[in-house]
Amino acid sequence: MIKDLAARLSGQTSAAATVKDGLDNLKGKTWVTRKNLFVDRIACGWLIRRFVDNAAVFKFVDATPYAPAPDEFRFDMFDGEYTHEGDRCSFEVMIQRLQLQDRALVPLAEVVHDIDLKDTKYDRSETDGFNALLTGLVASRPNDDQRMAEGYRLFENLYAYFQRHKGAMC
Repeated sequence: MIKDLAARLSGQTSAAATVKDGLDNLKGKTWVTRKNLFVDRIACGWLIRRFVDNAAVFKFVDATPYAPAPDEFRFDMFDGEYTHEGDRCSFEVMIQRLQLQDRALVPLAEVVHDIDLKDTKYDRSETDGFNALLTGLVASRPNDDQRMAEGYRLFENLYAYFQRHKGAMC
């Protein structure tokens, strides 16, 4: 446990939290995260549905420690299999650990990072507008299932934008 904590604090991936199975073994699982979704949790949900399992099931729980069932993976929560590491948000960690190679995910992760960590590390022009859209979503939809569904569409649109403009981003 101490080695795992030291690895997390240093920004390294701990051996215990590394996904040893391929993406196919992540299908049919329940993905658990904290209630009251915002940017990082919605982004991870989008990533899971888009690249891992388009029929993924999500479960929203209180922020207290949560012991997962054998068929559950936790994200963006304490002791989660996919959560913040070093200065990276859960979305960035998930992209890296799942070894997703898609150039449009790079700027998308930069936007998510700056909104979630409330910094300007990447200072992308799209960040403020996307933050406004997500903040409006949260204000108008108190239900997490609705936030995930509508957030999925927002992320799908931003992803399509970055796919179309990927040559100009590098």
